[in-house]
Amino acid sequence: MAKDISDAVRALREERNLSDELIYKAVQDTLISAYKKKFDKKEKPADNGVVRIDDNMVTMYAQKTIVDEVDDPVFEISLEEAQGFDPEAEEGDELLIEINPESFERAAVQSAKFTARNDFRDLTKDSLYAEFKDKEGEIIIGYYQRERNGNIYVDLGKVEGILPKKYQSPRESYKVNDRIKALIVSVEKQGSLQIVLSRTHTDFVRAIFELEVPEIYDKTVEIHKIVREAGYRTKLAVYSNREDVDPVGACVGLKGVRIQAVIRELEGEKIDVFKYEIDPRRFIKNALSPAEVKEVIILDETKRHALAVVQDSQLSLAIGKQGLNVRLANRLCDWNIDVKTEAQFQEMDIASESRRQVSELFGDMGDEISRISELPGVDLELAVSLQDAGIDYIEDYLAAGEEELLKINGVSEKSLDILQKLIEEYVEIVEDEEELAEEEREEEEDDEIMEEAEAEADEEEDEEEEVFECPECGAPITLDMTHCPNCGVELSFEFEDGE
Repeated sequence: MAKDISDAVRALREERNLSDELIYKAVQDTLISAYKKKFDKKEKPADNGVVRIDDNMVTMYAQKTIVDEVDDPVFEISLEEAQGFDPEAEEGDELLIEINPESFERAAVQSAKFTARNDFRDLTKDSLYAEFKDKEGEIIIGYYQRERNGNIYVDLGKVEGILPKKYQSPRESYKVNDRIKALIVSVEKQGSLQIVLSRTHTDFVRAIFELEVPEIYDKTVEIHKIVREAGYRTKLAVYSNREDVDPVGACVGLKGVRIQAVIRELEGEKIDVFKYEIDPRRFIKNALSPAEVKEVIILDETKRHALAVVQDSQLSLAIGKQGLNVRLANRLCDWNIDVKTEAQFQEMDIASESRRQVSELFGDMGDEISRISELPGVDLELAVSLQDAGIDYIEDYLAAGEEELLKINGVSEKSLDILQKLIEEYVEIVEDEEELAEEEREEEEDDEIMEEAEAEADEEEDEEEEVFECPECGAPITLDMTHCPNCGVELSFEFEDGE
């Protein structure tokens, strides 16, 4: 019987791919359960069953106490009978007596089998859960089994996976036994084991690229971000950790071999691969590929609002069918991108910085000089030093203080004097309209203040009383006096015409 159990254990190990430890634990629990069913009593449970596993052999015993007179044969054995098993046995010792499970009652055996089935089912579920949980985010290959309510059930070998309708590409259709490559999105153990698959997730594209591009797998080239409208278009921003490796070229491969393999796996879905840039202008410009963008203007950096200017012929390509291309670019760059033609852009009311950029873009400045490096006869080393410090435009130079400029490497008082003379000679400094208006307002306010002050002074002078001398004693008198305060003479005042 022990050999039969051992054979069953080996069969379970091969069939269910479970460890020996888990299987033997289940067998042990099953045999103990059957033993209790046969020998349990209301007054005392039969807890003396013992299962031992030795050299892949499973044996069941009953642990009994050696007594002189047996009262309970389930827990006790007589000394005479015990010495038949072990001649050295003594009263009070405990002895393991082997039991043949075939002697158990049919009901106990059936109950044990039911327990064993449940145990093995749970063990198998736990084992598969642990195995596939570790594979979340990885690619797996299975075969189409059946379809129900739009969901596809995929044979993964040991278990069945589900490819929900929402995770299926609209480009794809399957029939029974078709090979399906998908991403393991989640593994859940709720009642039954559920392995959810996807062919629309962005990580599915990432995993496919890792399979096809060794540089991505070994982290020489890394994917910054992927955005996707499954079945239509995918955009992929990549960068290289080595200067001698072109990230886009590595993804495309020689004559496009690598990218074509990815496109075939995605059933012809369009893929745009371009280089990730830290500068948002260049990044947005790349993200709108395959359209050619003439210029990108940052309208509001805080709100991450930008404008891409394209030629008329590129407008529909930049926007894409039903706005798909620009929508994906928005998600990829995390910027709100407006696409305009040159004519549309010139009609817009934009900030001064943007006006400067558009003037340069469309040549409205003519021969005017805006950058320090464009000044005739300028010291190029000085221009480079200023540019490295963030001072590229003449207006930036004029706005900076002399102390700030002298802190820049390669800048001296002499070089600044020469630069100032070049600016005065070749550049017409036009103040901003808002600044001029502000100055005019300030001047008007100053004039008003002066006029008010003068008027107040005149009033004060008018209010002052005119002083005369007494004709008798010469003491000071005023027009409102009738007698001199000094000598008491009566006063009268006469005025000639014109006074």
